[in-house]
Amino acid sequence: MNDILMDYLPLVVFFGVAGFIGLALMIAPFLIAVRNPDPEKVSAYECGFNAFDDARMKFDVRFYLVSILFIIFDLEVAFLFPWAVAFKQVGAFGFWSMMTFLGVLTIGFIYEWRKGALEWD
Repeated sequence: MNDILMDYLPLVVFFGVAGFIGLALMIAPFLIAVRNPDPEKVSAYECGFNAFDDARMKFDVRFYLVSILFIIFDLEVAFLFPWAVAFKQVGAFGFWSMMTFLGVLTIGFIYEWRKGALEWD
């Protein structure tokens, strides 16, 4: 019976630590929140500029294109690292699969470049 309880000890420790962290995160705002608010303390901060418009205003489509490009190339790096680590095990099929993947990404990048998505006026 004691061995069975010892098998569950890591689970009990995990739940204890999770409960402690959860409780600490629920109590922390009461300890560190703004006590004497003034307009300067509770004002919105946007990159060093005062808020000048509604937060739900429309953005230029170029912001979205740049974010999509970032996601694409971030995804590329996420696939390249494990591929490079296991390069010897993947063989020729893995090599050409990655070259096809990189080719598609390169074609997409050239398309974005030709369409002017990277040009800022």
